[in-house]
Amino acid sequence: MAIAYADVSVTLRDVDLKHKPEHLLVISPKATVPVLQLQNGVVIDESLAIMQWALAQHDPDNWLSSPQDAYQLIEWNDGDFKYYLDRYKYADRYPEFPASHYRQQAELFLSELEQRLRSARHLCGSSFALADAAIFPFIRQFANVDNHWFEHSRYPALNIWLSRLLNSVWFNAVMGKFHATPI
Repeated sequence: MAIAYADVSVTLRDVDLKHKPEHLLVISPKATVPVLQLQNGVVIDESLAIMQWALAQHDPDNWLSSPQDAYQLIEWNDGDFKYYLDRYKYADRYPEFPASHYRQQAELFLSELEQRLRSARHLCGSSFALADAAIFPFIRQFANVDNHWFEHSRYPALNIWLSRLLNSVWFNAVMGKFHATPI
């Protein structure tokens, strides 16, 4: 979404993670996605760094001027929340605890988001910005594990926020079908 918002032109490549292409392994030994290789050869292989690079090119609504707490939220999302999200999504791979345990741990973050969204339209205020764009995909993943539970959870403001973003022009523009260049 940040790349589309910044109106930066990139070439999308479809990557089958079960059969990682050699080119991906050469430019990024981590072999995770997303990966952005700039024309000068520089490789950016972290989502937030790619967003920041795109916004440095063009940021009409000043997403990068987000308050410090936006970066703290993103760090929490990318750290503890993602840790528990992965275990909740793939609980069969982490049999030490049931899925409900991992969900409960992740709910600490959801509670923070809910509290924020009860007093503002977006995570850090009245305008959509970096924190919303960075955190949204993970909340979408979390909700998709058990949509019924999520829709009936104690997070109505978070549900409204997620629904608005899922139905937004930006999301639908970037999630539409495309013909990626294979590598």
